[in-house]
Amino acid sequence: MPDEEKSERLIFHVDVNSAFLSWEAAKRVSAGEPDIRLIPSAVGGDREKRTGVILAKSIPAKKFGVKTGEPVAMALRKCPQLQLFRPDFRLYERNSRAFMEICRLYAPVVEKFSIDECFLDMSGTQAIYPDPVAVAHEIKDRIRDELGFTVNIGVGSNKLLAKMASDFEKPDKVHTLFSSEIETKLWPLPVGELFTVGHATAERLERNGIHTVGELARLGTAQAQALLGQKWGKLLHDYANGINDSPVSEQREEAKGYSVSATLEEDVADAQRAKGILLALSDSVSARMRADGAQSLCIGVTIRANDFRDRSHQRKLGEPTDVTSAIYKVATELFDELWDGKTPLRLLGVSLGDLTRDAAEQVSLFEGQSERREKERRLDRAVDALRGRFGADAVVRGTNYRSDIRVGGKYRAQLEEKKKDKEG
Repeated sequence: MPDEEKSERLIFHVDVNSAFLSWEAAKRVSAGEPDIRLIPSAVGGDREKRTGVILAKSIPAKKFGVKTGEPVAMALRKCPQLQLFRPDFRLYERNSRAFMEICRLYAPVVEKFSIDECFLDMSGTQAIYPDPVAVAHEIKDRIRDELGFTVNIGVGSNKLLAKMASDFEKPDKVHTLFSSEIETKLWPLPVGELFTVGHATAERLERNGIHTVGELARLGTAQAQALLGQKWGKLLHDYANGINDSPVSEQREEAKGYSVSATLEEDVADAQRAKGILLALSDSVSARMRADGAQSLCIGVTIRANDFRDRSHQRKLGEPTDVTSAIYKVATELFDELWDGKTPLRLLGVSLGDLTRDAAEQVSLFEGQSERREKERRLDRAVDALRGRFGADAVVRGTNYRSDIRVGGKYRAQLEEKKKDKEG
């Protein structure tokens, strides 16, 4: 490591290569089956129904143009021989815990960033590990040899640079991105590859002649803010210059809110279909909130029409709730206020905010209402327990609105949740 780097922080970012597919492959290889990473394969959706989205794909599938997040039907048109495997979230959690336990053998502090990513704060370990690149290789190889799947490790002087480094060439690689390497390794990248820069932001920057990370870095802060807004412009200008002071934290901060959205495979212009999707979203986001022991006092709904404009409404509640049916009821009322009943919809979302974790239930003035609410709460917890044991599809909620996005919408929603966690 260069002398000028020795006084800097030392952060590793460990990222499982195509996690869901790698974990499925490792399970099958350990049972003596062929390695699905070597053939066109993917995790997600239902081949027979041609529904759902691709959550992870193999390198051979990528060569056919298969992309993470695209509808299964589209992926099958590109690659008819694509082998699809249903998600197994219990398997994913086991593998997630296993590779992070290996990381904890080396680092004083490990922060889980998502199910397949973590940060290691290796600052101050030079006396034990004088060569950070060598120990990164040791961690990478140990995960591969003991668990059967590969990771990329980015080594940098802060979380941003380590994260960017881990996204360089894959799979099974170690890359560095220290402050002294920003100009040669970070700045030549397309601006859309900078962490948290989405498609719309990249297009706006490119329309203004900013095509690389370096061009954004050399832009004045005031100019970046004029293009992107005060907060966002300052943040992305800092990122382009490799500036990030966020600590590696063993425990993540409590969530300030929960949200989930579903980008629809086809435009929806039918109220029953839309409300079926809202049920699946309400079910998903309320289960996440219940798992954290929280309740919400504010429910929001977002819709995006085929003109790509988002509209949203939210409502404050008289008392906090974590009951799926109560959240769904408010969500449908907000939806009815938002939608004109005819404009095709491209996206639906549900958010829960104004959280409390020590709410005492208010006694209802109406006889039987408290008892009914408690029954609904027990039902929710029973459903959560069954799904935790047997998988996400073990129980599908019924309603007078048909919810035929059981595979497509729910898994797409999980993908959107994961992206938000990474960007948060």
